[in-house]
Amino acid sequence: MQPEKDDCIVGSKATTMAKTILIVDDNAYIRRELCKLFKREEDFEICGEAANGKEAIAKALELHPDLIVLDLSMPVMNGLDAARELKGLMPTVPLIMYSAFGDVFGEQQARLIGISELVSKSQPAASLVNKARSLLYQNAA
Repeated sequence: MQPEKDDCIVGSKATTMAKTILIVDDNAYIRRELCKLFKREEDFEICGEAANGKEAIAKALELHPDLIVLDLSMPVMNGLDAARELKGLMPTVPLIMYSAFGDVFGEQQARLIGISELVSKSQPAASLVNKARSLLYQNAA
């Protein structure tokens, strides 16, 4: 999916130090807001967007992001199925499940598949940025 006029500009930062993020959510508004959120951070760059799990896999293979933020409930292929496949293809890329759902069973399934962090959409946006930063820079110190 190409960004619309009001969306964030994909790959706009000149610095090579920025960590790249793939945003995956079937809701265009959520994708746009997540792009804006990460665009405000100097150390992050959005490398692409996807509207479902199947698109996410194709984009991840094409773009090689440093981190993938994905929704749980999406059409075509849900976040858990996409995460399972992504972990097989790109085992070192951290995955953050960003979802409105927060049941214990779903969390256990996500952890078993290899989701690195779970963030509820009801949490403050700063929580997502902080978890992304901790995953990407934990080995840099």
